[in-house]
Amino acid sequence: MKFKFWGVRGSIPSPGPRTVRYGGNTTCIEVRSDDDTLIVLDGGTGLFCLAQALVASPKRPIDANIFITHSHWDHIHGLPFFTPLFIRGSRVCLHGVCDPDTGNGIEHVMGVQLQNSYFPVSEAQMGATIEYRTLQVGEAFAVGDAVVKNVVMGHPVTDLGYRIDCNGKSVFFTGDHEPLYNLYPEGHPDHAACAAQVAERTAAIDAMVRGVDALIADCSYTRNEYPSKVGWGHGTFDSALAMALRTGAKRLYCTHHEPTRGDDELEAVFADVMARHEPALNGLQVFLAYEGLEVTL
Repeated sequence: MKFKFWGVRGSIPSPGPRTVRYGGNTTCIEVRSDDDTLIVLDGGTGLFCLAQALVASPKRPIDANIFITHSHWDHIHGLPFFTPLFIRGSRVCLHGVCDPDTGNGIEHVMGVQLQNSYFPVSEAQMGATIEYRTLQVGEAFAVGDAVVKNVVMGHPVTDLGYRIDCNGKSVFFTGDHEPLYNLYPEGHPDHAACAAQVAERTAAIDAMVRGVDALIADCSYTRNEYPSKVGWGHGTFDSALAMALRTGAKRLYCTHHEPTRGDDELEAVFADVMARHEPALNGLQVFLAYEGLEVTL
């Protein structure tokens, strides 16, 4: 199994001279199983770059399985520009969770974007076979020779983290994730119940991540930036390292880079984090994700 980063920024695309080395596209990760099944994690603007590579390849027809973590714009706004959608004979299956507040399935994500007010081409004009599969939380789903499992992460909307297993190798992608915390101070009547829920959900996440060969994690903020961002639904370099260490992940790939952070600033932040944590890494390998980085497990 192997995976490749096509988009590593969070919140909004940030192209320009300050982000040339790591890239300015938003979240998109290509995963190839051992039998070459194509699994795509999220459909940010990096999805367009992946689409161009797929179209340039002689392999036909294109069969893509896109798993959406959640429906915030930076994770879906590449979907209407996924070129295989316009190629007759191709198949694109969009997977994601039902919105518990509205009851809308994953097909709603595409339907909203393809409204005439926002995009000039309707789904009826697209040549590919388009399928939608609304996932149940916690279910295991076979895709080719791989199995995709999910768990609900910490974010203001329902956000699935995905684990992919294939022939003894595994990768987990958090999507957007803020470590869970107690919403109530000690002494509040709801404090104990919330603490129990936090412990239960954190244990479920850790169980899904445990022992993966590669953990791809939301590392939007530094520990000093985080206090002013509490509740926004994003993690820190420190929280991602803590998750990797307590779950026994072999490698950590830091992604969802803060869009205002240029490449030089990103490297400086990363160097500071590594200097503070290096004595406790215990063999954990840690990398800054960049567009074009390809990893074989």
